[in-house]
Amino acid sequence: MAVLPIYFDNNATTPCDPRVLETMLPFFTKHYGNAASKHHNFGWSAEAAVDIAREQVATLIGATAKEIVFTSGATEAVNLAIKGVAEMYAVKGNHIITTTVEHSAVLDTCRYLEKKGIEVTYLPVDKNGQISLTDLQAAIKPTTILIATIYANNETGTIFPIKEIGAIAKQNSILFFTDATQAVGKLPVNVISDDIDLLALSAHKLYGPKGVGALYVRRKNPRVQIQAQMLGGGHENGWRSGTLNVPGIVGLGKACSLAANGLQTYPPQIQALRDKLEAGILAIPETYLNGDKLNRLSNVSNISFRYVAHQALLTGITKDIAVSSGSACASASGQPSHVLVAMGRGKQLAKSSIRFSLGIYTTDEEVAYVIKKITDVVTAIRAEGPLWQMGINNQLPDAEEWVI
Repeated sequence: MAVLPIYFDNNATTPCDPRVLETMLPFFTKHYGNAASKHHNFGWSAEAAVDIAREQVATLIGATAKEIVFTSGATEAVNLAIKGVAEMYAVKGNHIITTTVEHSAVLDTCRYLEKKGIEVTYLPVDKNGQISLTDLQAAIKPTTILIATIYANNETGTIFPIKEIGAIAKQNSILFFTDATQAVGKLPVNVISDDIDLLALSAHKLYGPKGVGALYVRRKNPRVQIQAQMLGGGHENGWRSGTLNVPGIVGLGKACSLAANGLQTYPPQIQALRDKLEAGILAIPETYLNGDKLNRLSNVSNISFRYVAHQALLTGITKDIAVSSGSACASASGQPSHVLVAMGRGKQLAKSSIRFSLGIYTTDEEVAYVIKKITDVVTAIRAEGPLWQMGINNQLPDAEEWVI
């Protein structure tokens, strides 16, 4: 029997793996030294732990330890990468290419840079949330210095053709940055084979602690340079000053090590549960899957419920089930998902969408409960209000807002 409440919001954050917590604890109480303290055992112990974690992170993505810069999370890593490249390569050009379905960390950073004189091209996506490589090629200019795309979309799970994007960037001598926050730990990621020059990741998306992440910065072929965004102490080779969060970094390293060992087991296991959930919910009339069904993360189902008021839907389920109506960072805005709107979904349909994101602790009993709960709530909402009847009878004044 499922224990309530049920957590199906693992793309927002994951619970910390007990093995990760166990690895971290001594660095709060026993090995509490500052990793920058070079003249005593406490500092040496902390530094050694950071070195181990740096190697663990690098191993997971096919990098070397010296290419890993620790940050406070993926948002800081995104800012450091995009702003850092824009400033460092300003002499070469002022044009960045990104997409309309990026996480707000990328979009807001690009909009900030536009105010500073950087030109940004936002590539559109098709109904599956995929970009066109032809569009990407056409967007390249002599002044293009960076291509910045998400690896796997946080709302729909759609996986971009990263290897092809990396090849295009390399052929044109343009740096390639990817926000791989949702991909790392769920997919085999290799920065060398995919020609990735910069990559952001976060611990709390792969069963590690919140408040710590990393940026990969390529050291050769080409050697990438970035302008630091935080100054004061010269930590992390001068790229990110500030006292290192040693317990968090240790936790990130352990989480990456566990993820590397679980890649062959967890995704198929989670996908089987996700597929069962999806089949059950899509059996409800007028429900639609959002995203690329074939090229998608194994743990994500983003489903639209047509002619169901979004607030009523969320109110009906969130006491028992933790889900999201978009990215966690934008959940309080009340606005339709910019990702789904960019994919051509009507604004009301985009609002009436739920992202179910499963994790390694998800059970078959939880999936069965969620299917029944969602079915009961949607059926009740449609029976109690006029929206359903008006919709199926083509009587809605805002019918275009419910377009599929």
